[in-house]
Amino acid sequence: MDRVTFPYRVSDRERAGEPLIGKEGRVTGKIGPGLVGEVMIPVRGGVEAFYAHPVNPREEFSPGTIVVVVEYHPPRTVYVAQALG
Repeated sequence: MDRVTFPYRVSDRERAGEPLIGKEGRVTGKIGPGLVGEVMIPVRGGVEAFYAHPVNPREEFSPGTIVVVVEYHPPRTVYVAQALG
């Protein structure tokens, strides 16, 4: 499928198909049990903020931790695990 090259506005629903699973991001708001954290993820040529929850409900991630997206729930929620390495 060829990519459309003319400028036009795209809604979050239309962009939902962009693969986020497997992308790494940096925690900017603490993620943990009972908390809705925040993670910055590089997408669409920039970096965007997403609400974040831990995949394992007992895990906690402090700001600055690098995480990987395991699940994506459009439009702005991800479930994350700590990135390896």
